[in-house]
Order: sequence, then C-alpha cells, then structure tokens
Amino acid sequence: MPKTRLLIRFHQARVPAALLLAFLQRTPAIRVAASASEYFLESPIGTILKAAAASVAALGAVDSIAGATTYTLTTSGHPSPYTVTEGSQIEAVAFGVMMTDDVPGSWIVTGNFPPGLQFGDPYDGNILTADGTFTEDYSPVLFGTPTAAGDYIMGLQAVEQTGQPPPGNLTTQVFTYEVIVVSNSSPTPTPTPTPTPTPTPTVPFSANAPVFTTQPTSVTVTGGTVALNAEATNTPLYQWWKSGSQVPGATSPILLIPNAASAAGLYACVATNSAGVTTSNTATVALTSTPNIGRLINISCRAGVGTGGNILIAGFAVGGQGTSGSEPLLIRASGPALIQFGVPGTLPDPQLDIFSGSTSIGTNTGWDGNAQISSTAAAVGAFAWSITTSHDSALLESLSTGPYTAQIYGESDDTGIALAEVYDATPAGTYTPAKPRLVNISTRVEVGTGGNILIAGFVIGGTTARTVLIRASGPALVQFGVAGTLPDPQLGLYSGSTLLEGNTGWGGNPEIISTAASVGAFAWSSPTSADSALLVTLPPGDYTAQVAGASGDTGVALIEVYEVP
Repeated sequence: MPKTRLLIRFHQARVPAALLLAFLQRTPAIRVAASASEYFLESPIGTILKAAAASVAALGAVDSIAGATTYTLTTSGHPSPYTVTEGSQIEAVAFGVMMTDDVPGSWIVTGNFPPGLQFGDPYDGNILTADGTFTEDYSPVLFGTPTAAGDYIMGLQAVEQTGQPPPGNLTTQVFTYEVIVVSNSSPTPTPTPTPTPTPTPTVPFSANAPVFTTQPTSVTVTGGTVALNAEATNTPLYQWWKSGSQVPGATSPILLIPNAASAAGLYACVATNSAGVTTSNTATVALTSTPNIGRLINISCRAGVGTGGNILIAGFAVGGQGTSGSEPLLIRASGPALIQFGVPGTLPDPQLDIFSGSTSIGTNTGWDGNAQISSTAAAVGAFAWSITTSHDSALLESLSTGPYTAQIYGESDDTGIALAEVYDATPAGTYTPAKPRLVNISTRVEVGTGGNILIAGFVIGGTTARTVLIRASGPALVQFGVAGTLPDPQLGLYSGSTLLEGNTGWGGNPEIISTAASVGAFAWSSPTSADSALLVTLPPGDYTAQVAGASGDTGVALIEVYEVP
C-alpha cells in the first residue's frame, strides 16, 4: 500500500535569551518563520511585564503553535457513519490526514471499538484489536468481520512520529468515526453520532438555544484527576456523555474525573434549555506512561512593593503524593533588572527573605553577579540579569516538603515594583515522580486597574497534562480580618494573549468545593460570594492567571494555584 505524504511537520524553537530579549523590546510579539513552521514567542513573565509597560513582551520560553492550520480526516470509500452487517466481512477503510510535506507515524484510537474489527496494517501485522492504544503505521486500515451489533464511535488522532508523542511531536485534533453494525434480522438504524438526552428536562423559559462559550479540551495524562470544562449561555441544564452513554450524576459545567487511569475515552457535554439542545466538541482523555509527568516548574508574580504589611509575599509549597527528599529551587527578586523592559518605578534595592513558618532559611540583598545564580537562571529559562552589580536578589535553595514564603521589600524601606519568581532547578532529564515538586503558589496584593491588576504566571513542564485549581479570593478574605478586599474579583486564565477560560462568581460549585478541600485550601463559606475559581486540566505550556475588579473597582485579593493530584 503506498504511503501518501499527508501531515505537515512542526518543530519547537529554542532561541537564546539575549537574542530573544533584543527582539522583544522592539515588538510585543515576534513571529519567526522557519521552513513551513511559525512560532509565537510568549511567556507568563512576558505577560506580567507587559501589564506594566506596553513595550514589554515575552521572555524565556518559546511556544510553537499551528496558527490557522487545520487537518482533514480522509477515508477510502466509506465516510462516517459506515453501516455494516454483523458477521459479514467489511470493505476495508484506509485513513489519512489531508496535509502536506510529511506523514503521521502513529495513530491513537479511543472510544467504542467494534468487536471483530481490527485497525492498523493488515500486511505487516501491526494491528490493534482494542481501543486506547497506539498503532505505528502511516495509513492505517479498518478491516475484519464485526461480531456484535451496535453503534460504535471511535476517536482517531494522528501523531507525527512513532511511539508515545514526546514534547514537540505534533498530534492532530481528534476525529470521530462512526461504525453502525446491524444484525441480519434488524433494520438499519438511523445514525446518531451526537447523543441527545431524554426525556427533555423542564427548564426556565429561553428564547435562544444554548451556545458553548467554553469547549472541553483533549488531554493526555498518566492518571490522577482530570477536569473537563464546558460552559454554555442561556441558562442550560448540563449532561456529560462518555463514548455515547450518559455519565451518571455529571450535570455540572465541570466534569471531574477522579481516576483517569480507568476512565479514558471520548467525552462531550449536552446543554439543554426550552429553546433547544446543543452538544459541545468531543474531547479525548488519553493515557500514557512516562516519568516526565506534567508539573509546575515555574511560578511568578509582579506587584507594587510597599512597607509594613504591604510588602510582596509570595507563598509556595513543595511536595506531591508519594514524594520524598528535597527540590532544588532558584528564587529571584527583580527590581532594577526590570528597567531594561521599560517598567517604571521599580524597587531599587529588593531584599529577598525565604521563610519556613517563622524560621528564616536564607536572605539576600544583592546577587553580586554570582556565577551559579547566572548559570542556573540560563538553565531554567529565566531572563538574564545583565548588570552584575545590580541590587536584584536571588537564592539557590534545596527545600524539602512543606510550605514556604518568599518576602520581598526595600532594603532601605523604599517602595516600587518588583517581580518574584520561583523556578524548579532540577537538572534536565533527571526528574522522577518520586522527587518533590512545586504544588502551590499564592500571592496577596492590592489589585488596581490597567497595568496594576494582579497577574500570576505559572509554567507546566513535563510531557503530560496537569490539573490545577485556580482561585481568586476577595470577599472570602473578610473572615480573616483583611480590610479593603476586592468585592468582585474576576478571574481570567490566559495562554499568551488568548483567554482560555474565565469566571466571575464561583456559584458554590461542588467540584470546586471538593477539590479545594482535597488540596488543603481554606474553605469559602458562602456559595453566593463573588469570589472566583477555575478547575481545569492543562497541557504543558506557559499560563497567566489575571485578577481584576469585575466592575473596575480595586482592593486586596489573593490568588492561588494548586496542583490537583
């Protein structure tokens, strides 16, 4: 069988930090063309700094995206749905992806695999007889003799290279392919690729059918908790479906899957009101096995630093289920180093103190061009501090499991803008799930308007997705005696400049409540409070969580990002 070249190749770019900074000072986003690939350069730190000055742009990490590229599933002879007869050999269907320049080396198959049918290459024996696995073949074929009547929906995803997809290995969107197997004595059923709940529930009157504003996203995980989100307009009722069957009790916009290892498959959400029924996109939850699991590897926050109780305090925690030992961390306090990005009013002499409870672990009042600090910063992708005599401060610490605070203030009791950063300094290629990792960050600051909103950046490293709980507390802080809290914190989650999800008022969501309790977050006592939260599973990449007053007001807010095991 000829191997048609169907799939475009994308590569991850790695740009030296100095060159990246020189480019980015000239324009907020640089598009770099390399062969057929395009890259946008963006990072959480870049977003944090851009909020302070329009000329500031992305730093550090490089993220490749496919732009407007789309993929089209091709089949030989039988488009979906394909109706076949039980006990009769089917006419084989070859699959491909309509693109140019290269070919897929593997395919992931999930969902309801028709019994008796095989997927792969019938000529070399590289075939599958069950779902949820890889087949290493350029143009796989569906063939065989179906043995059980039914309506089967498969999820097909092409992968650029063979084997489990490593970082930078392109995977296409998930395509659905339906096979209807009828018995000899049964009439041909009507194709039903989209499930519709029955009976139609009673809902408040609406003149418009639901429209999904947030779609569930396909993820690859090693297990643990997965959160899929699907928000729709026009006050619908929700029902989640897995591979064509209702998920019992799953009637919230958030589908929380507590044990993905036993729940891989195809998921979609149906939103219903009196005006109609709308089905979300289909999302695949796929499993893989790797020691390089998704995890938080960088957290950062920019804020105005005052005196007394208004210094910058960033909390973070080291841990993880089943871990032991210690984690090497690079912790930095940038003040003068921000001037190169056009940030006005920087803190001239940031002093950095690290505490475990009330115990001081380390302090620094000027990094002094330390060679180890410089080399570690380069290794973890931190932007360079170019002046060795600057008063920016940094510490290299190896910390065991537990909570910590990084406190930043003016050595001379002066004030100004500073950036706090915590980097996982584990040497590349040496991480294992038994080693501690960053599992939480929290920062409390005065939230202003414009460039003075609260922005926290975080990076998910590794090769698999990670579930995080993000909370923006304003009214919830009143119980602790905090004065002047932000009355209506609006939370937005961004990848670069793209808004992924947002929340204004958590609404007493039960999944938020249970997850907050499981990760040790303090309880929000009022389900009607204007505090906001997001629970989401994210692939590896750079993200920012932004908090502002929903009505343009100001006040004290706390942002928290938790790893959800």
